[in-house]
Amino acid sequence: MSWWQDMVCYEVHPRAFADADGDGTGDLAGLTARLEHISELGADAVWCTPFYPSPLADGGYDISDHTGVAADLGTDADAGRLTARAHELGLKLIVDLVPNHTSDRHPWFLDALAAGPGTAEREMYLFRAGRGAAGELPPNDWRSAFGGPAWTRVADGEWYCHLHAPEQPDLNWRNPEVRDAFAEVLRHWLDRGVDGFRVDVAHALFKAEGLPDAGPGQHTDPLRNHLMPYYDQEELHPLYREWRALLDTHPAPAGAVAPRDRVMVAESAVFDPARLARYIRPDEMHQAFNFAFLEAAWDAAELRRVIDGSFAVPGAAVTWLLSSHDAVRPVTRYGSTARARAAALLMLALPGSAYLYQGEELGLPQAEVPADRVRDPLWERSGRTEAGRDGARVPLPWSGVHPPYGFTSAAPEDTWLPQPAGWAGLTVAAQDRDPGSTLSLYRAALRLRRAHPAPDPAAPPVWLSAPDAPVIAFRRGGLTCVVNAGSEPVRPAALGVSGRPLLSSGPLDGDALPPDTAAWFLAAPPSRPARGDTDDNARD
Repeated sequence: MSWWQDMVCYEVHPRAFADADGDGTGDLAGLTARLEHISELGADAVWCTPFYPSPLADGGYDISDHTGVAADLGTDADAGRLTARAHELGLKLIVDLVPNHTSDRHPWFLDALAAGPGTAEREMYLFRAGRGAAGELPPNDWRSAFGGPAWTRVADGEWYCHLHAPEQPDLNWRNPEVRDAFAEVLRHWLDRGVDGFRVDVAHALFKAEGLPDAGPGQHTDPLRNHLMPYYDQEELHPLYREWRALLDTHPAPAGAVAPRDRVMVAESAVFDPARLARYIRPDEMHQAFNFAFLEAAWDAAELRRVIDGSFAVPGAAVTWLLSSHDAVRPVTRYGSTARARAAALLMLALPGSAYLYQGEELGLPQAEVPADRVRDPLWERSGRTEAGRDGARVPLPWSGVHPPYGFTSAAPEDTWLPQPAGWAGLTVAAQDRDPGSTLSLYRAALRLRRAHPAPDPAAPPVWLSAPDAPVIAFRRGGLTCVVNAGSEPVRPAALGVSGRPLLSSGPLDGDALPPDTAAWFLAAPPSRPARGDTDDNARD
């Protein structure tokens, strides 16, 4: 079994993780210095969101050099030290690949603007003539994910496509030069020892021939995504087979994983399980993010349906995540810390791989960011009706009782995004030695998960509860998980579960599991105690 099949991967947003040089912005040196926090948590890998040069129109996902390091985050040498230190600690390093678009300040786009209509430079992107008598209307009706048309007109009258912000022009993936350029990007980072790639917007690189109108209902029905002319096109899959072959064969530098043990993860907003499974065929991506699980409500029946659907394709890799730099944090989304803690035990008990987002292990809520400090383009593009994603991207609290909570030596008003005043009890230092803290819960859960692995990370769990019950109960290998998402206490014994819990997300009520609480049990007594089973911090 490869390391990635049941890994726990910790996502880092570097500008919000740790600041080493005191300018108020997190950087690669700060991340390197704090990697032990991730290692001690029990993660197997780190996924670092873009650290490349960027004008920061969209949090670093508008890239002006896909093989460089942003000056405010460090140098090439800092990136090398990050990779080396991660490997010293036994952590794999996954980096972002952003192939759908570039920054509008990328040299390719600047050359395209200067060259004018009909040139080879413009063929790197999706430039088109407009509709209307004078070309004054966009070429089609496509909408940007950030609001407004997916087209912007330039001075010479042509329009360019951007499925996101206008500062993020979409590349033309039918141009062989684009294909060749990104193969070189992959080789560049493989030569520097990275262990894999998370592929941004993996469902949208190719647009339908002729760029037809999408019609009504754009962005309203996730299951309709594959019908949109800018999603889920068949031409994606030969490209991903090329990339998989490259990952499997490109020579590994000293100390890096063997070529056939690298991983490629799709950020693919495709909700139909059968269509999503096409991205993770044996010769394509290794994994795809399970957005259906992330977006499921705190409802046992809905969660059960999503979990069953995630195993609909036999043998396919399965992933789980509760949060990310793009999502509202679980404490806020579910409505309570208790539910977020219970959801964590549910996720970490399921077979497959789990993705954690920085601060999730601290139980951070979504922060409120003042309007004058918002960076997310969603805020302005929505007419200031959508707060955007900045509330999940505020700097981590490490220590102390006031902002900046050990994140930086800079003044609180100079941090990347402002931190709330009430986070003193949520810092790493405050939770470190508290057996009841969310940090201690995550550490215990990851330790027990490793001690009691799923026999087959691609096999569904054995259900002990009914599909429409307010409780979720299942067994996978030697571990049994019971989650009470209902409004009344539940007795695990009534489901055939016996023994004292190894770990619970909150206090138990005698032999009953209170609402919004989860617990893990051993399905059968082991032949000898597994490491961590007698740790008092792993029991309530």
